Amino acid sequence: SNYRRNWQPGGTFFFTVNLANRAGNDLLIRHVDLLRHAVRVTKAAHPLDIVAWVVHPDHMHAIWTLPDGDTDYALRWRAIKSIFSRSLP
Repeated sequence: SNYRRNWQPGGTFFFTVNLANRAGNDLLIRHVDLLRHAVRVTKAAHPLDIVAWVVHPDHMHAIWTLPDGDTDYALRWRAIKSIFSRSLP
């Protein structure tokens, strides 16, 4: 993919994250407690300010502000996805 990345240190960013298989999939709301756990663990290791977060059955939207001097939102998403996926039954 040819993504355009905005690497603004301490910036505020909007994200949409989709499940790979969205059709009729309610995984995110069915296991929202695991998602919350993944976010808590990630925030403890890699701080971020959650401005807003909306979870739908098959996708989610989030607005984050990163700490001053920090641009690595990809690291945070990678951690959240990994922890969530590995926690699923």
